Amino acid sequence: MLLTTKKTRPLSSDDREQDTIKLRAVWKNINYFSCPHNYNFHLHTSCSDGQLTPELLVEQALSIGLQGFAITDHHSVKGFDRARNYLREKSHHHTGLPHLWTGIEITSELNGTNVHILGYGFNPEVHNLQKYLTGNAPVGKDAQAKNVIKTLHQAGGLVVLAHPARYRRSAEELITEAYSLGIDGVETYYAYTNPNPWQPSKNQTSIVKSMAKKYNLYTTCGTDTHGSNILVRL
Repeated sequence: MLLTTKKTRPLSSDDREQDTIKLRAVWKNINYFSCPHNYNFHLHTSCSDGQLTPELLVEQALSIGLQGFAITDHHSVKGFDRARNYLREKSHHHTGLPHLWTGIEITSELNGTNVHILGYGFNPEVHNLQKYLTGNAPVGKDAQAKNVIKTLHQAGGLVVLAHPARYRRSAEELITEAYSLGIDGVETYYAYTNPNPWQPSKNQTSIVKSMAKKYNLYTTCGTDTHGSNILVRL
């Protein structure tokens, strides 16, 4: 009997932007020093409440040699779309470009607490997701964390609780509740006091990292840039 070897289909651009297998592998190795010079999973552009255009953000990512990043504009993927197109243009003349994943930040309600939920590697064309891509915060049942998490999962994405130590309730409480709803990870390495140069806040990092270990959650990092420099928050 003649055996044939199945050929692997090359990844398309959309496949790479929604490649959660690679994303999981990266997150397993994220540490205190990963951000902001190697990876950055929390960035905002002028398509929501940031100052940088998506194109200028990409230029900065290239200049510092980022290996991978995600634009997580609030309730919008317009910044991601523009950054993706800009990177595609760059790919005709450059090699070794950073890996761009789909990303979004959604305002949600977690047991009476207003939190932000980050989604990554999802398919932005999925119908159920469109209600979160209007540029406005969701309301009612759509704003409930369990529904946000469920919808991002249905779109093929991974879901992370943003800056868990920045809310009016403790990180321990919120991470436990988010875990019960199926969250995949927590933004562990975050600079809560906006230092320049950027570095994760040690006390909060220790707490969040411990909770991630307890529940076997992925740990992520990001500058949460809103200003003109992706190496800092403001």
